Amino acid sequence: MSDLSDHLPRPLAVPLRGLRAVMHAIIVLNGCLMALTFFCVVILRYVFHADLFAYEEWLMAAAFWGFFMAAAVATHDRAHINADILGLLITRPLWRWRRALLVEALELAILSYLSWLGWEMVMEEIADYPMWQSTIALHIPFLVPRAAIALGFVLMWLFSALHLWVLLKEGPAAPEAQA
Repeated sequence: MSDLSDHLPRPLAVPLRGLRAVMHAIIVLNGCLMALTFFCVVILRYVFHADLFAYEEWLMAAAFWGFFMAAAVATHDRAHINADILGLLITRPLWRWRRALLVEALELAILSYLSWLGWEMVMEEIADYPMWQSTIALHIPFLVPRAAIALGFVLMWLFSALHLWVLLKEGPAAPEAQA
């Protein structure tokens, strides 16, 4: 299923499309930021024999946002790399659907736990205010990348829950159950 919102009611589909557009924008902007940063680092280092001060600190925070938004988009699009041999061996649609339900339920359970851990990580960081852990040079709070981790897991959980809901709603004829 490439676009989950096609299988959802309009009140859910519209915000989901907007959320997906925001995630794509974050991913693209982070990719451009990384490319531009490394270009500047190379020019500064090898042409001017200078250094871009503490670029790895702010680039790390941006990378976490880009990577976890990309993981959420991959969950939405069901584009994660997997080694699902069982899905190739099962030929009956009903059993494919049951296997898809089981896989989606397990994924949802795991993502529920990871989302809870992400929430705990962010809450622990907020509770430490004003003594937040931060990077050495630029003093970027660790809350910034940790919020990306937590939000990424929550979005993956949301998309997994929606995939499970679509599977249950459409039954054994669901497109996900066919693959």
